[in-house]
Amino acid sequence: MNSFIEKIENELLPHLAIESINPYDPVVIHHLPSPWKAVGTGNYAAVVIHPDYPDLVVKIYAPGRPGFAEEVAVYQQIGDHPAYSKCYHYGENYLMLKRMYGTTLFECFHQGIPIPLHVIKDVDKALSYAQQKGLTPHDIHGKNVVLHNGQGYVVDISDFYKEEPCSKWKDLKKAYYKLYYPFFYRHPFKIPYFVLNFIRKSYRLFKKMKAAFKN
Repeated sequence: MNSFIEKIENELLPHLAIESINPYDPVVIHHLPSPWKAVGTGNYAAVVIHPDYPDLVVKIYAPGRPGFAEEVAVYQQIGDHPAYSKCYHYGENYLMLKRMYGTTLFECFHQGIPIPLHVIKDVDKALSYAQQKGLTPHDIHGKNVVLHNGQGYVVDISDFYKEEPCSKWKDLKKAYYKLYYPFFYRHPFKIPYFVLNFIRKSYRLFKKMKAAFKN
């Protein structure tokens, strides 16, 4: 662990350049030193790996993006659970986490990979566990849930500290049970990215309009 921390702080962070251009879009990686590789980007942070430590990832927050201290606290509060990652160490703006393998549900839709019912139930159990730990599951969507060996896992719990309710997982489940499972599970097909992104942005716009009408 200590040798990996040294690589993070001496080889990665001094040469890494990431930027959050829009808080509603993934951060942009302008430069990532070799041999580090990016495995994902979120709206607040980038996730990278080193080939010598394949079972660990480093999540680095972009400058100016909030939530780092809260995410550290969430990992400390949630403890050990097989459906979640684990924080082994954190620095000034990064977390060293257990790597979660699998294919996101978003990517499953794109590649035409069947999403079994068990995945939905696994995530439900994981979210129930988080609630028992005093956390509020938040921002659970197709890019934050992965399928691996038939099991479902949650790869991003950074917003579990927020107290306001979030309906994203409830809405995704509704679409799964009413549309996907009865009509597409046995005959999946590949959905282009532009269609998936259109659905994602339309959903976000719908939720904003719905909230505006309520106010």
